[in-house]
Amino acid sequence: MSFFNGYIFKNIRAVVLLLLTTFPNLLNGQKGILDSTFTFRAGTIKTGSALSIITRETGYYFTYDSRLINPEKRTEMIFRNMRLETILDSILKSDSLVYSVIDKYIIISRQQKPESPPSDTLSLREGSHIAGLVVDAESRDPLPFATIGLKNRGRGTVSNSNGEFRLNVTPDYIDDTLYVSYLGFFSREIPVRQSLGNNFTIAMRREFISIPEIIIRNQIPQEVIYKTLASISNNYANTPAYLTGFYREGILRKNDLQTYSEAILQIFKSPYSGSLQNDQIKIYKSRKIENTTRSDTLAVRLKAGLSTSLQLDGVRNLFDFINRPSMPDYSYRITDIVTFNEESAYVIEFFQKEEVDEPLFKGTLFVNTADYAILRAEFEINPSYMGKIKESFISSASRDFNTWPVSVKYSVSYRKVNNRYFLSHVRGDLVFNSRQKRKLFNTQFNVFFELAITGINLKNVTRFEREELAPIHSVFSKTITNYDHVFWQDQDFLKPEDNLLQALQNMKVRMQEFSEESF
Repeated sequence: MSFFNGYIFKNIRAVVLLLLTTFPNLLNGQKGILDSTFTFRAGTIKTGSALSIITRETGYYFTYDSRLINPEKRTEMIFRNMRLETILDSILKSDSLVYSVIDKYIIISRQQKPESPPSDTLSLREGSHIAGLVVDAESRDPLPFATIGLKNRGRGTVSNSNGEFRLNVTPDYIDDTLYVSYLGFFSREIPVRQSLGNNFTIAMRREFISIPEIIIRNQIPQEVIYKTLASISNNYANTPAYLTGFYREGILRKNDLQTYSEAILQIFKSPYSGSLQNDQIKIYKSRKIENTTRSDTLAVRLKAGLSTSLQLDGVRNLFDFINRPSMPDYSYRITDIVTFNEESAYVIEFFQKEEVDEPLFKGTLFVNTADYAILRAEFEINPSYMGKIKESFISSASRDFNTWPVSVKYSVSYRKVNNRYFLSHVRGDLVFNSRQKRKLFNTQFNVFFELAITGINLKNVTRFEREELAPIHSVFSKTITNYDHVFWQDQDFLKPEDNLLQALQNMKVRMQEFSEESF
């Protein structure tokens, strides 16, 4: 996509999120709060309300599988100087539940069967997975694109727009730890062993850093960016890597899904410095669903979504807003410092200067205060200049229609594994309007593409053969010929959001191609 070698990276302002937390982790399995005594006189209330009262009284939040606890069930909450563990037993009325404490969270899970072998030989059947929902502990709002991974491995994923995630695990992961992180929140850690068989709602506690305004004002954002550029060779890979990724793209016409395509990718990620090699993509498996017929007067296609996902790695292909020659076109300001993964990050906002008459980006950059790595970038094209970029997004528009972009937004994030940063997640959301000539009303199309890196391998990395390469500059959906009902198997994927899942289910009636079990 030539646009991304020109305007897009000429106009991009990356949002890099780097956080530095100095909060020590409490010991796993801490029992102090469970042995503490409390008095409650709430009477007969819902189980969910009882847990909320305990949270207010103790400062500890609950994480549990919604299949194990019915928050609407009525329970008695009248206790006098009783241990919290005993209170929980009485409220939840189940002898199969066990409690553990990690940091400021009480995790409620199923009790292991007595016949389970010791931890060092505990078997884990093939096809097991960890699933859950990531939410704000206070508002209970879902947290989209949270980073989820195994602490000691290159395995990971992100939550979808609804905060939902799923990660496959194999027997050699049983003694690892699942971690969940989100900018501005305390990170969470849960043992893999304890996560299996549960579908946790993982509540994240927001962390506010009290930073005097004068400290933020005295930081010069351009200097932070210069340090970011100078630190690329130390923070990112100087050797190639194999990345496994899940890619998806879709187009909705109003609320109806027109096309939906997915793929498991293998990516050859070239070094971030000292190399002129390009990244490569090989498609391991793919599938698509189409909901267009010959009677449809207009169908929109996404151009070069795979190529764009690679180009949006703005550390490898410098975002224009962190490229020294282009930085004079932008204004910058540091607005905050936030936490992330026990570190901290500068929040740098950027936007094009008024005298610059070309389509640039505005957005937010998050940069680690300690090592100056880019954690996340969120940006969008200045809406005032959409008319100048039409041809970069419209592929084979019908002569009978005028079609133009209304909104173009992107987000890119990076994940640190063993002291080295890797591309973690790329998301693009584009909105188009189309109007048939001599007609009054527009039709709106919502287009998205997304790449989530689920695996990292640094061993025996070599470039792919030419015949293995995916046609990344093509319209991806046109390169797939069928829909595979058993697509997932043991591969990691992003669960479709509620509106997308409903659209797919609606198509089942018309196409008989959608298998709900595959999700």
